[in-house]
Amino acid sequence: MRNIDTQAIMTYNPEKIQRICPKSLIGNIYYIMKIKKIKDGDLINNIFLTKEKRISIAKNGSNYLSVRFVDNTGEIDAKLWDEADMYNKIFKKEDFVRVKGKVINYQGAKQIQIKQIERIDDSEVNISDYLQTSEKSTEDMIRELKEKIAKIKDMHLTRLLSLFYEDTDFIELFKTAPAAKSNHHAYIGGLLQHTLEVANLCEDVTKYYPEINTDLLITGAILHDIGKIHELKYSKAFGYTDEGGLIGHITIGVEMIAEKIRMIDGFPHKLEMLLKHMILSHHGHYEYGSPKRPKILEAIMLYHMDEMNAKVDMFRSSIDEDESERENWTAYNKFFERYLFKNYK
Repeated sequence: MRNIDTQAIMTYNPEKIQRICPKSLIGNIYYIMKIKKIKDGDLINNIFLTKEKRISIAKNGSNYLSVRFVDNTGEIDAKLWDEADMYNKIFKKEDFVRVKGKVINYQGAKQIQIKQIERIDDSEVNISDYLQTSEKSTEDMIRELKEKIAKIKDMHLTRLLSLFYEDTDFIELFKTAPAAKSNHHAYIGGLLQHTLEVANLCEDVTKYYPEINTDLLITGAILHDIGKIHELKYSKAFGYTDEGGLIGHITIGVEMIAEKIRMIDGFPHKLEMLLKHMILSHHGHYEYGSPKRPKILEAIMLYHMDEMNAKVDMFRSSIDEDESERENWTAYNKFFERYLFKNYK
């Protein structure tokens, strides 16, 4: 018999596993099987990161475990029906777990029926295999934003932006933060990518509206979401910090800007007021968490470019991640409250 390392991590290939492994050893091997490649009917013996976990009650009155697993290619729901109370004590949210089970199709979506699950120590995994990251180069995006800053003519706004981009602690957080817990740009580097895209959109529209204060608009675009570096936590799964839950990124961002402005001699009060208004109003509506509604042209522009960029990213993700077996249409999308047509290219 061949020598086999039963704890080796293998690329998933069921036929190859069956050929080289005695049946008695197959259950001790776990595979690198990315969520995006999982298919209905696959047998699972894999390590995942736990994003969500809760105990629910079935129609027959017994408890079952609902879990959502993630890796750097996507997410998948899972259910454990037997001995849910016991397994619930074994692991918690944001733990790495080794899962054995089978993939089924439930209401048009893939779902893992868990047979066994055990907690895995963080030291045994490479966390980068489980966190989605921006496809764009971090350094290239930072360089592009610095190029935009260099084109700003107002010396006070240039100095303000430079104070942020010379702050190494800020940059390290800004480069890795997601733009949201879920929905749009919800991945490592997502905040940086979203910021650059919004700044690009704002720059593009200025050619059609000569009355816009371009320096103010671009500065607002670059700074509009900086509070998210303290609003969100993202060591493994994404979530809200206490500061994020109690104060929120809009107020945090205004405070960060005010702190830097105090370091700049002679920063005009009116300019400070207009910039803060843009940050406070960039969600557009009270019901969307905006303390103020846009009342200057630059704030209106920022709101619409920010909104468009977020919605387009969410739409693209909904199409790319759809698991519906329908040829031209996605499954019903809860966020957009409609089916999305996906066969238009």
